[in-house]
Amino acid sequence: MDKKLRIVGIIAALAVSVLILSSPYEPPPIPEPNLQESENEFVEILATNLKKPWAIALAGDRIFITEKNGKVRVFESNTLLDEPLATLRTVDVFDGGLLGITVHPDFANNHFLYVYYTYEEDGELWNKILKIKESENKLQDAETILDKIPGSKFSNGGVLKFGPDNKLYVSTGAGLDSSHAAQDLNSLAGKILRLNDDGSFPDDNPFPNSPIFSYGHSNPRGMAWDKNGSLYVSELGPSKNDEINLVRVGQNYGWPIQQCSNGEEFVDAIACYDPRIEPGGIVFYVGDKLDLQNDMIMAVMAPKHLDKLEINENGIISQNSILSGLGRIRDVMEGADGYLYLITSNTDGKGFPDSKDDRLVRILK
Repeated sequence: MDKKLRIVGIIAALAVSVLILSSPYEPPPIPEPNLQESENEFVEILATNLKKPWAIALAGDRIFITEKNGKVRVFESNTLLDEPLATLRTVDVFDGGLLGITVHPDFANNHFLYVYYTYEEDGELWNKILKIKESENKLQDAETILDKIPGSKFSNGGVLKFGPDNKLYVSTGAGLDSSHAAQDLNSLAGKILRLNDDGSFPDDNPFPNSPIFSYGHSNPRGMAWDKNGSLYVSELGPSKNDEINLVRVGQNYGWPIQQCSNGEEFVDAIACYDPRIEPGGIVFYVGDKLDLQNDMIMAVMAPKHLDKLEINENGIISQNSILSGLGRIRDVMEGADGYLYLITSNTDGKGFPDSKDDRLVRILK
């Protein structure tokens, strides 16, 4: 198949289904869960009434959840704890607030968490990365390890993940559509950053004395590595042209000059979606509890799906919805138990929440 996949409307989606074996918009093989029940054979509702949750991080039997209002919530022993681990002073803008969260690879010993959040200073919006040390679900210490990442009402990036190399990878948003900050190697906007765990810059980064790993990104919302160690990123476009990119060290992905493809000096996206799907978190499944080995699992907010993608460096081979009925899905991760965990995003201002939204969910089959 062609390296560049473009999905355009219903007619084009049907045509693409021939090229990639199955359309992203097929009816899901898993029945919609009954949200009035706490669990069924497919999904288990672990927690309800989360407010604008954005990301999850797992550490043993604990799940850490960010809420955009600044709270780090903890799910432990089958209970969402009433008291947050931390409450940070964040700004209330549509795409900002408390966003990404991740745990240190040696969390069991050092108890380090990392969070990304938006704040306002002298009328300007910025993002920063905070390194938190917790003890018994309480904040013990906090340290800013990277600050003055340009902020925006609508494009902040915010994903935090430790890679296979034990470096901290960070996605940042490009800001205003008219800005070319994503193309500026002196700006932290519109980038994938790579840091040591203390916030210093690795010596083997592609640009000297810089945290920048790749640039020309719009608004990356998911990061994951496949079994070969290749980094994939899901990105929001401005109003269409959401992308999946295979991220290579030092490369330029074109924003805002190029969307998706066709710029000879830029790296083409391996998937482009028009109409938009609003991709969220992604993960490559490696467990043995679900029949999803080595597939990319992607949270999708606009069609309100959880999708399974067979994907490689040449593009998408197939894409299918494997779960719907929960509304907008923001983030997904694999637990140490081999099950998938996700959070919904129905209270984010674009969904239609019910009295129990938002939810933390475990997929059982």
